[in-house]
Amino acid sequence: MIHLRPRRLAPALAIAVIVAAAPFSNVVAAGPLTVGSNHDISGYADNESETTVAVNPANPANIVVFSNFARTDGLLESISTDGGATWTPRIVADGTSDLGVACCDPNASFDRYGNLFLVYLDVRAKKVQTAYSTDGGQSLHFLGSIDHSDQSSTKSNGTKWGAGADQPSLATGPSGAGGSGSATWFVYKPFSTGGQLLAVRGLHVTGLGQFGAISPVQTVPGGKYGSFGDIAVGGNGQVLVTYQDNTGSQGPATIWTNVDPDGFGAAGFGPARVATSTNVGGFDYITPQSHRSVDAEAGLAYDRSADAANGRVYLVYTDEFPNESNDTNIFVRYSDDNGGTWTSPVRVNDDTGTNSQFNPHIAVDQGTGNIAVGFHDSRNDLGLGGSGDTNGIANDDAQYFVAVSSDAGASFRANVQVSTGTSNAADAHNGIDYGDYTGLGFAGGVIHPAWADNSNSTGTNPDGTLHRFDVYSAAVTVP
Repeated sequence: MIHLRPRRLAPALAIAVIVAAAPFSNVVAAGPLTVGSNHDISGYADNESETTVAVNPANPANIVVFSNFARTDGLLESISTDGGATWTPRIVADGTSDLGVACCDPNASFDRYGNLFLVYLDVRAKKVQTAYSTDGGQSLHFLGSIDHSDQSSTKSNGTKWGAGADQPSLATGPSGAGGSGSATWFVYKPFSTGGQLLAVRGLHVTGLGQFGAISPVQTVPGGKYGSFGDIAVGGNGQVLVTYQDNTGSQGPATIWTNVDPDGFGAAGFGPARVATSTNVGGFDYITPQSHRSVDAEAGLAYDRSADAANGRVYLVYTDEFPNESNDTNIFVRYSDDNGGTWTSPVRVNDDTGTNSQFNPHIAVDQGTGNIAVGFHDSRNDLGLGGSGDTNGIANDDAQYFVAVSSDAGASFRANVQVSTGTSNAADAHNGIDYGDYTGLGFAGGVIHPAWADNSNSTGTNPDGTLHRFDVYSAAVTVP
């Protein structure tokens, strides 16, 4: 729930910004995606939002979703063992186990052995906590606290920063340590450092339930105040992080990356490098998310498949043309040198209107190299009634869409609407609207998104239609 994104202006910086080319769409027609039935995978009263999706590469029918739960302390966990046909929800990290009591901001991933790793904030949003499962999410065990931001630090003017941490993320991949094992890497923003640095720690994994000690903290040079990171692991164990600056404004802003070329090796993270500019700042208010606002929500995904693009890393983000127009769109760039240089942007959403798209998430199917991007989309809300409009007001409702690239990020297929219903964030009365992020997993040729939905299209939301959010999902098959 938290994702503080504090409303402070970043200090002025002298930087060389890569100016994005004018937005364009390079969408090509291809075989249609097959969207399965929508499922309400939470079914609890009150709001559930901010999802993370983990698909088990050792058993792609095993999918685990975590989300925030507004009604009580703890996290919602939903598990499927049949490819998303049925789901079992429960509340975890609610003080009844060694996971303690969670506040919010879950992020999860399976590694190649079938270990499930989870990172989240404790109930006071002071500590970054980690947990794991060796049985597909059925039982969760505390792994450790990787940050203790209980003490305020002092700013240069003598006042105190608020203690705490925010929006941790994680990624799994090869360890790069002698070519053996795998690694789980965690990134988070510790406000005890004044919010100026991202912190990264790693865990070397050698088998199911077989872990080393969590590595010492590495800081990422060039982190900006309030900037929140995403992280990805390449095929050689390299670790890449991304974040944006100007998080206290509506934009423009700059998206940066840093790479650690050898993971657990001695090199550490190199200097900050500009990936792209964007008109979406850390608090950019758009009509479908008018209370909470959105950020660019930059995200990373490496291609570690056996295809020709092996080693390529993809960057997804939100941009707005013209600035403050509410015409936000989703873009992808890619890099073949670990973020040293990036291609021109390819627009993911293929609508021709000026409504908003926001909260993107990107994933690569490591079996095929195909890329999936999911996002909330207001294209069908023209304020004229009918599908896509709940209240006669244009561009304040949203649906959930996905798009797929089968040519290594050069183009995206025609977008597909996944949600059968239409949602409205203002009607949810959720303090963070749809949330700051949305999860999506992609493995075995099937995309598994999870999104906040109050359409009640399944008739199973205990809060009824256009009230509180439940978490919805659907299996999307890629031909």
